[in-house]
Amino acid sequence: MAQRSGSSSDLKGRQIALLLILLVVFAVGSQTVPLYSDWLWFQEVKLTNVFLTMLTTQLTLAVIFGLTFAVLLYVNLYLASRFTTTDVLLEVEDRFGLPSRLMIEPYFRSLLIPVVLGLGVLSAFRASATWERYIRFANASPFGIQDPIFQTDVGFYVFQLPFLSFLYGWLITSVILILLLTAVTYLLFRGIQITTRGPIIARLARTHLLVLGALLFLIKAVGFRLDTYHLLYSPRGMVFGAGYSDINANLPALNFLTILAIFVAVLCLAQIFQRGWRLVLVGLGLLVVCSVIGLGLYPGFIQRFRVVPNEIVAESPYITHNIHFTRQAYGLDRIDEQEFPAEETLTREDLRRNDLTIKNIRLWDHRPLLTTYGQLQEIRTYYKFLNVDNDRYQIDGEYRQVMLSAREMSHQHLPGRSWINEHLIFTHGYGAVLGPVNRITPEGLPEFLIKDIPPVSTTPLKITRPEIYFSEAANDYVIVKTQAQELDYPSGDKNVYSTYTGEGGVPLTSFGRKLLFASRFGTLKILLSQDLTSDSRIMYHRQISERVKKAAPFLAFDQDPYLVIARDGRLFWIIDAYTVSDMYPYSEPIRGVGNYIRNSVKAVVDAYNGNLSFYLADPTDPVITAYDRAFPGLFKPLEAMPDDLKAHIRYPQGMFNIQAKLYSTYHMQDPQVFYNKEDLWSIPADMEPYYTIMRLPGETKEEFALLLPFTPNKKDNMIAWLAARSDPPHYGKLTAFNFPKAKMVYGPRQINARIDQDSFISQQLSLWSQRGSTVIRGSMLAIPIERSLLYVQPLYLAAEKGSLPELKRIIVAHGNQIAMEESLDAAMARIFSGAARGPVAGKIPSGAVALPEMDGSLKMLASRAYDHYTRAQELLRQGNFAGYGEEVARLESALKELRARAGR
Repeated sequence: MAQRSGSSSDLKGRQIALLLILLVVFAVGSQTVPLYSDWLWFQEVKLTNVFLTMLTTQLTLAVIFGLTFAVLLYVNLYLASRFTTTDVLLEVEDRFGLPSRLMIEPYFRSLLIPVVLGLGVLSAFRASATWERYIRFANASPFGIQDPIFQTDVGFYVFQLPFLSFLYGWLITSVILILLLTAVTYLLFRGIQITTRGPIIARLARTHLLVLGALLFLIKAVGFRLDTYHLLYSPRGMVFGAGYSDINANLPALNFLTILAIFVAVLCLAQIFQRGWRLVLVGLGLLVVCSVIGLGLYPGFIQRFRVVPNEIVAESPYITHNIHFTRQAYGLDRIDEQEFPAEETLTREDLRRNDLTIKNIRLWDHRPLLTTYGQLQEIRTYYKFLNVDNDRYQIDGEYRQVMLSAREMSHQHLPGRSWINEHLIFTHGYGAVLGPVNRITPEGLPEFLIKDIPPVSTTPLKITRPEIYFSEAANDYVIVKTQAQELDYPSGDKNVYSTYTGEGGVPLTSFGRKLLFASRFGTLKILLSQDLTSDSRIMYHRQISERVKKAAPFLAFDQDPYLVIARDGRLFWIIDAYTVSDMYPYSEPIRGVGNYIRNSVKAVVDAYNGNLSFYLADPTDPVITAYDRAFPGLFKPLEAMPDDLKAHIRYPQGMFNIQAKLYSTYHMQDPQVFYNKEDLWSIPADMEPYYTIMRLPGETKEEFALLLPFTPNKKDNMIAWLAARSDPPHYGKLTAFNFPKAKMVYGPRQINARIDQDSFISQQLSLWSQRGSTVIRGSMLAIPIERSLLYVQPLYLAAEKGSLPELKRIIVAHGNQIAMEESLDAAMARIFSGAARGPVAGKIPSGAVALPEMDGSLKMLASRAYDHYTRAQELLRQGNFAGYGEEVARLESALKELRARAGR
């Protein structure tokens, strides 16, 4: 009977072991399909070395850490089971009702290896997820900057400390788990027995557990040592980073605890040779008490009674560290500062010298323009404009700022959503629209330089390859080069079809590959479709943000990719990529970013073939240097980028936003000024950075720049503006232009308030709103010209139903003058002809600012007469006959005076 029971136990144990092994095999095998399809995708984009580096790093870490844990666990559990056979106590009591050792042993033998392997696989998965930390660790390079506390290079914190912290966490978790499972094994095999008189532990079991305990405390000592470096990320002080109490209380306590943990480890070993547990318990008690006092009570005492009463004196050195390292981490130390007088003395000559700046003032905001583009140029429901990008081109020999938007395919808006339509026929978007930022039609709609399907261009800039297979739209996979013709573009009541001729996509050359992708995308139609041939190619990861992230998951990417038309008419996407870290010491963190950022890479995606290229934009960044070592050949020098694409790189708005937000505080470099927040700035409400073509103060020609103004905190006047330059040879340079602090310069909110207070403008806005229309006030742009500021705000009108925003008025403000006209030129003419505040005049054709050449007094009279005339016409259309009569009388008076003066 005993033999039969034993064989039954062996059988059950083998069944459980087999089940565990199958679970492990399934967990690993389920990754085969996505892994192999990823391999084919990396072959498509010619980045197999990147894939192999990432895969081999993950596998190496998984094998080393998984196998190490499994071996350590197996050895300890095996020893625990064997030690009890030679040194077991009599089974005095059984308070837990456990089966006898003879019954447990067969199960234990059968389950030991499967359980160890299963836990080893879990440890392997955990380790493989840290492959990026290891890549940085293995390819670290110095920053050449030392932290102010430990005098250690910043590269240690950014590259090595994260992996060392993982290593510590893995070690202490593994040892704790091994210690617990070893103790359970001793309990099962009666090496540990729980009796009414307390636990009884066999001699070898006690020795084994004490050795593991000593190892645990040695690892904890390493943890305390690493914690000293983590003090440089302390959020407890007045600023981010180690403060007075961290350095003068926590740091000494951690150093003491490091030594104490080593001492407790020695006590564990010494306890082996003495009866009882007194040494271990005393050591453990000391460690707990010292941790509570040294890391909790004592720092709190120092903070309350030493720091708080003298905070500025105590924290001043650490505030200086925070300012210094934050400015370094975000590139704020590279910002040049200049004085800007903000005078109100613009003249016609100033405007003529800056004619190109004025011609490129952006009148179209991307939000109403996106809606207008959609109404006018989507052509079919399945085409969508998802974004409008700012860029610049040489058009007819002139440097012009334009708005550009891709016409993308949206499967969600197909009239009939079938598998064939979504994956074989409606495969790509088509073309783009492009227009100048400042030109409008008589109807208040944007002018187009490129429009319609197929693209029609009124300039030498042409689109020769309009098909967009890779775009911002989040569409699923498509299969090209099939027997089903792809929709190229609609033409009247018919459609024009084509077949893909590029090299994008993975070839479906065999039944095995069809089976692979049928499994990956969960559909049998890839296997059963008669339209697929041996030449067919499947395109996936087509959304460009997903595509670049798949190729380089260790980079962070900007949320605003933008389309570029190359010289040969092909379409490309450019995406700014960042290296980021949250381990830069003393640097103020930003949620979702970390506390270090560099725009080190420009990624380019071919909209037709999907080819990827990554160019180094900041080779001085140590983080990208580490990745360049890890992935040789992935990054090309920026000089290798084609010139027609290089002409369109721009300073990224995402990074500029981060820098501007921090600069509003960290332009203060004096610790006392910083502490008191004496010169804190704010970004005006509803204000976003904006691109414009302008001539920066002190420069000789116009360039493409990104601007943002600042106001003093809780005040509305303007205090400074920040500019980022995008054109070579000054790409990436930032300049802050500071206004005189003793001078009041109108800020955006103050200009908006003055617009609202203007009786004529407010009356017009009210009348338009009462007619069932919605008035959309565009972004307020502050344009620096010479030594002055010019404010420009467009006004759009949209019907409440069937919205088609139309640009109806332009408001211009300079100093104390405000004008609202139907065109920028007319508004500028009113401001600088001395007849600013008044009614809306007729349009003046776009071009240079129209400033009549006549005697000043006659010009003012003529302008005043025309104002009365247009206001009278407006009041007549409103049915306001009383107001109409008053304006006609004023017009008559002005004309009489004009005739009298002209007759002299």
